[in-house]
Amino acid sequence: MPFRIALSGLNAASSDLKVTGNNIANASTNGFKSSRAEFADVYATSIGGVSDTAVGGGVRMSRVSQQFAQGNIEFTNNNLDLATNGEGFFVLNDNGSSVYTRAGAFSIDRDGYVVNSNGQQLQVFSPIGGSSTAFNTGSLNNLQISLTEGAPNPTSSVELALNMDAGDTSAGAIAGFDPAVPSSYNYSTSYTVYDSLGAQHTASMYFLKDNATTNTWYSWLYVDDGTTSTNVTDGGNAYSTLVFNTDGSLDTVNGVATTSVAYDALAMTNGAANISLTQDYADVTQFGGDYAVNSLFQDGYSTGRLTGLDIADTGVVSARYTNGQSTALGKIALANFANVQGLRQLGDTNWAETYGSGGALIGEAGTASFGLIQSGALESSNVDIAEQLIGLITAQRNFQANSQVISTADTVTQTIINIR
Repeated sequence: MPFRIALSGLNAASSDLKVTGNNIANASTNGFKSSRAEFADVYATSIGGVSDTAVGGGVRMSRVSQQFAQGNIEFTNNNLDLATNGEGFFVLNDNGSSVYTRAGAFSIDRDGYVVNSNGQQLQVFSPIGGSSTAFNTGSLNNLQISLTEGAPNPTSSVELALNMDAGDTSAGAIAGFDPAVPSSYNYSTSYTVYDSLGAQHTASMYFLKDNATTNTWYSWLYVDDGTTSTNVTDGGNAYSTLVFNTDGSLDTVNGVATTSVAYDALAMTNGAANISLTQDYADVTQFGGDYAVNSLFQDGYSTGRLTGLDIADTGVVSARYTNGQSTALGKIALANFANVQGLRQLGDTNWAETYGSGGALIGEAGTASFGLIQSGALESSNVDIAEQLIGLITAQRNFQANSQVISTADTVTQTIINIR
């Protein structure tokens, strides 16, 4: 009997050494969670239970418990290196099955998908209608980065924020307006517009004060150095009439209490669709100060190539393009479980859902029990080397002590055999 008890102790000590050795071996594995060998005593039981004088039958390993404490966050130079600061696992698509990981070393494959070293695809919530703030949290999709040029967006809306000098009387009459003669108008300004092919065109605005009519100005819009002008629906005139209130705010445009003007479509000669512009004069004023261009905004842009990715701590992944645009590609999904220690280890720092872990709770970073996401960083292993080395010494002593039990039992057995 002592031999079997000591043998169970040797097996237990050996298992403890294996668990400790595995922890030490993975001390530099990103996202690795250390394990702990847990043991239970063994007693022979009968219908009546365990006798008060029963001697134990040794020891057995009850389970290997995973320790999901947070590992240190180490910063890198790769935006696609991700770490979860707090609770939650990244969700990966493994050929249609969901697996979970804390290792966030991701890269882009040949098809633009964000994957780990095993080709498993990172899962995100897709944006709704191109929004950068609203995401469909009801389904998961693979995060894909478009490597092709982004489509252009033709200019359709222009917002002006200008101030006309109320005291300026330098220009002449409306009949003498000529964009080539600076003295025939008071002010001018230009901005860039884009057609449906992404080609740039220069739009020029000219302003003339009507010195004969109080608080009245005229404006003209020319595109491409005056080779083409637009007309407004104002009796066929090629200009717009702006009338201001006595407090300097805009009163009417072309005799109507509005702030916007829709210009006739401009025909393009490069094969692009006609440009139809609507200008908003809501922020145009007539104060006593100098003429000033406070802002000019137009909603068009040219084609763009991907220049980089931005990942917010809430998990929103945005692509930046050479045309100055930024597009939300998705929001990284996180998963949590009622009992994380019930997860089944798959290797490659992945876990799978089990009955013991409970179903996956899918959510967004920074909400409920989920932590925040750190871009350009990786979570290191939570293995404490000093603690593991002490564990090695303890396991070694246990092994030696159980070996001594076998040696002692052997001596006693030999003594009995030698009795005559």
